[in-house]
Amino acid sequence: MRWMILLLATTALSARAQSPPVCTAEIEGQAACMAGKLCECRFERGGQLTGRPDRFVWDCGAMRPLCPPDPTISQAPATLPPVGLWLQPGRGGGPLR
Repeated sequence: MRWMILLLATTALSARAQSPPVCTAEIEGQAACMAGKLCECRFERGGQLTGRPDRFVWDCGAMRPLCPPDPTISQAPATLPPVGLWLQPGRGGGPLR
């Protein structure tokens, strides 16, 4: 029974540690890496069309850059796949020019 309570407590703490910080006026302009995107805390105006009040939100839109790679993780060198396509002149497509 005790190990079950301990397991639940550690799971709750790890889930809480992974939650993004709250975007407020104090951290406006700061960036945080969320789901592979470099999100920025910014002020967003509300309005009658959106039905939302003025607020601070994380901007993780499509135009935001990806997060930089973690320097503690070694990156594998990029390699090109072997070329398997051979083109022969005069085969298909008509006359050569």
